[in-house]
Amino acid sequence: MSRLRLLRVTDRAGASASVAFVSGNGAAPLRIGILGAARIAPLALIKPAKGNVEVVVAAVAARDAARAQAFAAKHGIARVHESYEMLIADPDLDAIYIPLPNGLHGRWIRAALGTGKHVLCEKPFTANAAEAREIAELAAKSDRVVMEAFHYRYHPLALRVEQIIASGELGTLERVEAALCFPLPKFSNIRYNYSLAGGATMDAGCYAVHMARTFGGGTPEVVSAQAKLRDPQIDRAMTAELRFPGGHAGRVRCSMWSSDLLQVSARVVGDHGELRVFNPITPQFFHRLSVRSADGKRVERFRRRASYAYQLDAFAAAVLRGEPVKTTPEDAIESMTVIDAIYRAAGLPLREPS
Repeated sequence: MSRLRLLRVTDRAGASASVAFVSGNGAAPLRIGILGAARIAPLALIKPAKGNVEVVVAAVAARDAARAQAFAAKHGIARVHESYEMLIADPDLDAIYIPLPNGLHGRWIRAALGTGKHVLCEKPFTANAAEAREIAELAAKSDRVVMEAFHYRYHPLALRVEQIIASGELGTLERVEAALCFPLPKFSNIRYNYSLAGGATMDAGCYAVHMARTFGGGTPEVVSAQAKLRDPQIDRAMTAELRFPGGHAGRVRCSMWSSDLLQVSARVVGDHGELRVFNPITPQFFHRLSVRSADGKRVERFRRRASYAYQLDAFAAAVLRGEPVKTTPEDAIESMTVIDAIYRAAGLPLREPS
């Protein structure tokens, strides 16, 4: 039965008040602080939290205090901290959401764990596989939830794709392909910054790699990789050929600037059938899952609830009730291992922590 709970919050002027929240399990809500006033935060966390009675976004910090104040005012966040360190040290927060540039993820996951906070970190989890292994070891020694924010993984569409593959309807897997290409012609964007662990394979490719691993049923070997370069260290596009432990082949494609202006898809081919997915990443906007097999041809569709909302449900359930998550630090090690191998195969340096 739902019960009413009071949470004490402090506004930016220092005044405090009791705000009522209803939690379905009778517990106080999970209080999350945002590390950085990032553009992804409203879509990935703030809006889903408004529809989740178990979660409250309680604080934010940014490098620019004025920006943090404006962000908090716009999104109804009660508390603003003057620095990342102050937010992480806040004893009234249970968890930290990290939407910072790639190269900063590891540093701030460490800091959050050091103050006993749970962590929801944007992808890619770290700058490289070695850092992912280090963070995974720290997380394992704590009793905190550390979750990589591959939101698509929690949507019923992704779960259905896995179910179809596991059912044997497609037969023995022969090939798995995943792609994420979009145009980002502003080359001053931090996603092109090597010192912040940027590059197309890190930003867009992490999705393609993760989908290939998820639907391919394991962590593949990188057979070859070809990059299109923005500069000698930064890829603006990448194509990599894969070989999975089961013997089937794969390919990942990603781009932030190439002739493939927009491509968001996955394809799984077996000896008895094939499935294709258009927009497996944010199916709430539009999607199409088509299956061709001995059972015939069909199209399956899913409700429009946001992938980010399913992700937040999973994070809250893990923190509040100890339920397992799919995107663990151990899972992140596997993805970062493939990303590192792609960069090596393409003749590019690995990304490094900032």
